[in-house]
Amino acid sequence: GILHSGRFVAGPAVDEFESKFARFCGTGFCVGTGSGTDALRFALMAIGVGSGDLVVTVPNTFIATSEAITQVGGWPAFVDIDPRTFTMCPDRLKEFFEHECIHSSNGEVHHRRTGLRVSAVVPVHLYGQTADMDAILEVAREYGCAVVEDACQAHGAEYYSRMTGRWMRAGEMGAAAAFSFYPGKNLGAFGEAGAVTTSNEEVAMRVRLLRDHGQKQKYVHLVEGYNGRLDAIQAAILTVKLGHLAKRNEQRRCAAERYSRFLSEITWLKPPVEPKWTRSVYHLYVVRTPNRENLRQYLLEGGIHTGLHYPIPLHRQPAYRWLGYQEGAFPESEKAAERILSLPMFPEITAGDQERVVARMMDFAEQNSTITGPVRVVSG
Repeated sequence: GILHSGRFVAGPAVDEFESKFARFCGTGFCVGTGSGTDALRFALMAIGVGSGDLVVTVPNTFIATSEAITQVGGWPAFVDIDPRTFTMCPDRLKEFFEHECIHSSNGEVHHRRTGLRVSAVVPVHLYGQTADMDAILEVAREYGCAVVEDACQAHGAEYYSRMTGRWMRAGEMGAAAAFSFYPGKNLGAFGEAGAVTTSNEEVAMRVRLLRDHGQKQKYVHLVEGYNGRLDAIQAAILTVKLGHLAKRNEQRRCAAERYSRFLSEITWLKPPVEPKWTRSVYHLYVVRTPNRENLRQYLLEGGIHTGLHYPIPLHRQPAYRWLGYQEGAFPESEKAAERILSLPMFPEITAGDQERVVARMMDFAEQNSTITGPVRVVSG
């Protein structure tokens, strides 16, 4: 095994995982990295994003998305989300290019306020569900921008592409994609780990250089790079767990279907929406309710832990005051931050576990009927 081989960094275990995960995603290449943040940062650098470039993404995501942009020298600009799916709204993306950008005769697009070149779009596949990639890719191509998928929550998620006429996996639709294998993900390591997928050999080669101090062979450094390698122990664990991912994703889909059925007639709560063009893997099961804080506390008092993903949109984070966005700039993201609640979701959750969650929610409604309205009970 790895412990006896002494190959703790790189080596056959990493090669095996990279090959199998590339095949799983439908891409030509996979390059393992030290984390999902490393993966997104290296993917952006590999497609040429750097100082003086502006990258468009969404405010309803974890800060790692925007950190990767700024840490390569880029400027993050946000567009609002589709309130049904919580992912990038293609119409808002189109409006961004039409109203906030200047189109040069040389084909470049520059942001009107900052003067920066708009070079890339980073849609975030959130909660296990892909963004509407055909529409996003169409807009990005119209304005000469590369697309890098943030697929850190979407291992195995699928999207029906009208462009290709087939179901495609998260990670195979953009110029490159970033995955995180943080332990809580659908495909999780026993520590930090990530990967870049791409079908562009040059992009893959650049990521391989960046993750290993810019060296193609030992002590020959073609560029400056980083310490961002995937270690062999995590790779071996991920290879084993990858073999069970499809089954565990299906268990999550079954659990999500049960939740949606149990919650279907609670009028003051909205379950997730899964458009016909996507197959979510339900990394999270996120509902919306205007009574979020009261409900969350009531569930906690009953021993039921929930999550908030995410309570503060990125444009309202103290770290990004310098971007100059005001409250109300992205109303759908702000509304989501106030109303979203992540219910317990994991492959082994039982119908009984879920019924207990829903029963507690019903109790909350009965005690707070003036703010929730009447509740119709649906049998499981």
